Amino acid sequence: MKRILAACLVVSCCTGALAARADEPSFTLAQALERAGATSPAIESGAAGVLAAQAARAVAGLRPNPELNIQTENVAGSGDYRGFRSAETTAQVTLPLELGGKRPARVALANAQQDRAQIEQAVIAADLRLVVTQAYVTAVSAAERATVAQRQVAIAAEALRSAQVRVRAGRASPLEAQRAELAHLNAQATQEQAERLASVARANLGRMIGAPVAGALDLRWFETLAVAGPVDRAAVSDMLTARAAALDVATADAQVRLAGAQRVPDLQLFAGPRRLSGSNDTAMLMGINIPLQIFDNGGAAQAQARAERQRADATRRMTEIQLDQAIASADAEVANAETAARIASGPALAAAQEAARIARIGYREGKFGQIDLIEAERTLLDTRMAAIDALATYHDASARRDRLVAPASQIAKD
Repeated sequence: MKRILAACLVVSCCTGALAARADEPSFTLAQALERAGATSPAIESGAAGVLAAQAARAVAGLRPNPELNIQTENVAGSGDYRGFRSAETTAQVTLPLELGGKRPARVALANAQQDRAQIEQAVIAADLRLVVTQAYVTAVSAAERATVAQRQVAIAAEALRSAQVRVRAGRASPLEAQRAELAHLNAQATQEQAERLASVARANLGRMIGAPVAGALDLRWFETLAVAGPVDRAAVSDMLTARAAALDVATADAQVRLAGAQRVPDLQLFAGPRRLSGSNDTAMLMGINIPLQIFDNGGAAQAQARAERQRADATRRMTEIQLDQAIASADAEVANAETAARIASGPALAAAQEAARIARIGYREGKFGQIDLIEAERTLLDTRMAAIDALATYHDASARRDRLVAPASQIAKD
């Protein structure tokens, strides 16, 4: 009787410790996402990409620079041309004239690339949210497995004590004590392994968010299942992945326009004074440069741009089809995971707990054999682990679906 009371005291102490841990402020998923957003190099990379696109937009609007050319002729020769006596010096300013709407076409392309960079920044943020959520799910599920393993050690210790009491009283074979001791050793090994995996998962989450994880993880969030029902979400064409593909088409359109503008040759106007050293006179020099598009008239480049545009549009349509299919599959996966988690953590777990409770009482009173107790305890352990796995699968599937249906940023829309 004293041994039974001692075992109950151990279990109550463990329960008290777990309750005390539950009262501590939890380190929530929202906090993890906030820290990751503030420290992640991926977020910094996306912001830098937007800044680069904005700078490229400013560059695209600039006109070409004029040129200053100073040239001296008829020097360092012989006779009248010895030294600089007959030198002719020309100072020439050349002004390029862009024709065919090249600057507006460059600006349009830069605008499309800027919108694409903003969408890419949103894609990076959505991808970061997914990997941080998955790391959080891994950490909290590993912590729960360690907690279950700890409880199993206490249960195995109580079973060992009960077996030893039965053996000393002559009501059971010493083999029962040996079996119980082996089960206790296995439970201790499982606990050690589970705690090691929980520590690694927690550390990996800390590395992901750039700071150590303080406090217990949010078990209440982990055990909460969303209520099934209609899902209000953006149209497929307004989701991040589809929007990125659409902006690739817009960029390709701008490339086609720029390639067409570049087929029109630019002119160069030049003018400047020429000083004639022999007579000390000054005359003006003026002219125009006109490129002759004999070998390359830009037609091949424009054809290439049109083909790239056609490929981008086909990719966009294919992306929308694949995204629609992926969302349908993700909805089914989340629904199936929710059903499995609800059953495993609800009726199945309750039934396994009740069966194990009855088996423990019956074993202590000599009504059930040790094999019955071992089987009931193994079933309870498997059910608890299955419930944790089902919850982890549900949250992972939900996170992956959220990434698929993530809406595009409003600032990147036309």
